[in-house]
Amino acid sequence: MASHIVGYPRMGPKRELKFALESFWDGKSSAEDLKKVAADLRSSIWKQMSGAGIKYIPSNTFSYYDQVLDTTALLGAVPPRYGWAGGEIGFDTYFSMARGNASVPAMEMTKWFDTNYHFIVPELGPEVKFSYASHKAVDEYKEAKALGVDTVPVLVGPVSYLLLSKPAKGVDKTFSLLSLLDKILPIYKEVISDLKAAGASWIQFDEPTLVLDLDSQKLKAFSDAYAGLESALSGLNVLVETYFADVPAEAYKTLSSLKGVTAYGFDLVRGTKTLDLIKGDFPKGKYLFAGLVDGRNIWANDLAASVSTLEELAAVVGKDKLVVSTSCSLLHTAVDLVNETKLDNEIKSWLAFAAQKIVEVNALAKALAGEKDEAFFAANAGAHASRKSSPRVTNEAVQKAAAALKGSDHRRATNVSARLDAQQKKLNLPILPTTTIGSFPQTVELRRVRREYKANKISEEEYVKAIKEEISKVVKLQEELDIDVLVHGEPERNDMVEYFGEQLSGFAFTVNGWVQSYGSRCVKPPIIYGDVSRPKAMTVFWSTAAQSMTARPMKGMLTGPVTILNWSFVRVDQPRFETCYQIALAIKDEVEDLEKAGINVIQIDEAALREGLPLRKSEHAFYLDWSVHSFRITNCGVQDTTQIHTHMCYSNFNDIIQSIIDMDADVITIENSRSDEKLLSVFREGVKYGAGIGPGVYDIHSPRIPSTEEIADRINKMLAVLETNILWVNPDCGLKTRKYAEVNPALKNMVAAAKLLRTQLASTK
Repeated sequence: MASHIVGYPRMGPKRELKFALESFWDGKSSAEDLKKVAADLRSSIWKQMSGAGIKYIPSNTFSYYDQVLDTTALLGAVPPRYGWAGGEIGFDTYFSMARGNASVPAMEMTKWFDTNYHFIVPELGPEVKFSYASHKAVDEYKEAKALGVDTVPVLVGPVSYLLLSKPAKGVDKTFSLLSLLDKILPIYKEVISDLKAAGASWIQFDEPTLVLDLDSQKLKAFSDAYAGLESALSGLNVLVETYFADVPAEAYKTLSSLKGVTAYGFDLVRGTKTLDLIKGDFPKGKYLFAGLVDGRNIWANDLAASVSTLEELAAVVGKDKLVVSTSCSLLHTAVDLVNETKLDNEIKSWLAFAAQKIVEVNALAKALAGEKDEAFFAANAGAHASRKSSPRVTNEAVQKAAAALKGSDHRRATNVSARLDAQQKKLNLPILPTTTIGSFPQTVELRRVRREYKANKISEEEYVKAIKEEISKVVKLQEELDIDVLVHGEPERNDMVEYFGEQLSGFAFTVNGWVQSYGSRCVKPPIIYGDVSRPKAMTVFWSTAAQSMTARPMKGMLTGPVTILNWSFVRVDQPRFETCYQIALAIKDEVEDLEKAGINVIQIDEAALREGLPLRKSEHAFYLDWSVHSFRITNCGVQDTTQIHTHMCYSNFNDIIQSIIDMDADVITIENSRSDEKLLSVFREGVKYGAGIGPGVYDIHSPRIPSTEEIADRINKMLAVLETNILWVNPDCGLKTRKYAEVNPALKNMVAAAKLLRTQLASTK
């Protein structure tokens, strides 16, 4: 019995790569400094897996930004605007594609399937001249080999790469991206040839798009691709890895008959139906990489149940062809439980981070080979029993309140048009009102204050004084910029989900449980281990303090229940929707307390609602029903004059626009500019939107500062498809990742653009 890891976290146990990247981007360190940090992390990861007894250890899963962008570099598919002249792609071109630069914007960024990880979307067309422009995959294989570790090089598969791409600007939207298959396969062949020459005996192609609803033409592309690679792959063991969901029956048939493929990897945590396909018909003589250790959550594996499943699979494929694996890359989980010094021992015993999951994978492989570690299995069984019986998991009052939600759709009594009229009378906003999404830059000084308060180095009085001073600064800045609806900047929050989770019951928190979201951006997902409730008000103090500093409307800032759910590590002992309803009731209490305190505009962010949409269309309706219902629960009790905003970002929203309308928010601010205004197409196609809407006018994930003219041009494009009286002007997302030197001029230009358009609209009346 052998063991395998699909992929591993890149940032390091203490976010070493994050700090190295940001130091390099800020010009404080060299490219060589960055490369050394990266090499040290890779070395540590490979040695850790090797020392734990893992047989199939991945390489080329490390990335300076994301693995799809790495593949774009590999194929030399650099959009012309970056001025790349050929040759090996260096950091300048690579990071310009990811982040933009002073003169050109970044490429679009979107969610990686239904995770909170993001990738840079390739821009392709018939004119792209592909070339072998990054030797990273081969270099990293050689690097591991020099350390005495033989790895399995991992590549994003050719078909998934094309299916995850989009037609470049100026290319007809109907252009078939799969028509480029014959152009990229020669590059893949060159890489394969180099890997064989370097001594690789296995290669892994990640083809996660096989879990989607694919038509026959797309499935045929997989057959064509691997038939085209068959001769190049001769002499190699080839693993095609899938993850995140069941593989549909037709896709399974295609996958299991691919030419030149030796092994198939399946997510058997989120894809339990695939088990039936495997048991019904698995190709003889092939390897099965059984993904039974969850790569997307932090709960300890139920080892006894996994062994039982493995024994069933061994009867089908044979023990010699069965490999224990993770369900997907461990990129989506925290790094090492050893670094958690503040979690209490009971909860800690229920968990397994990436380092512990490696041990679980190997323990399962050894158990099936007759070398079961009885003590390890006994401790695991004890932890599962403890979690099931722990009184801290269940709160009967919460369960009763959630059960009582059945039978109502929790809609506000008045329609949105009438509510907007009532709100305008109260708020008296100009046309094209300006606002921001919530957060302002998180300065070094601000982080120091929060850190010292948590460490009890400063008093609560000193902390409150410092945070109020920061809020005052942000309020004054917005007034100087003449922004219409203000925010307090969220200086008391390190993270929008973590902040709320810390104040809700049923949540636990880590010290170093960081997970990469994109680039150098890391989040620390809370752990939802039990029933959720709100013991006391969470934001009222700061929101009312901020409102007292200005006569302008001040938004109360909350994170919505679906986003809290999707950006947490969620308990698996009850359906996700039940946990979401519990969170919704807690947020509802907060919304009503904010309203009572005189806050007239309340934003309930649902940035992750689209992200949680199941990958299969047959499951969409159920998810959208309970997630949209959860949002409505939060604000169904407020007065007509209280304006409810929500915010969404960095996903494709066009396919769920009716559900967004059904949320019944008064105003939605939504990412638009980074995705090249894709959102506007849905309104061009005739969808009528009657609530307030603010498609983002500039990308905040790039340091680039847009001009007034550029923003005005974006607003004009919006006015072509949206009514003047519902349009808001705002950035794509919150500003916490930017510096004030970037934020101030960008917002100044945004307000100037709104005023320019107001003048033009007034003159045409």
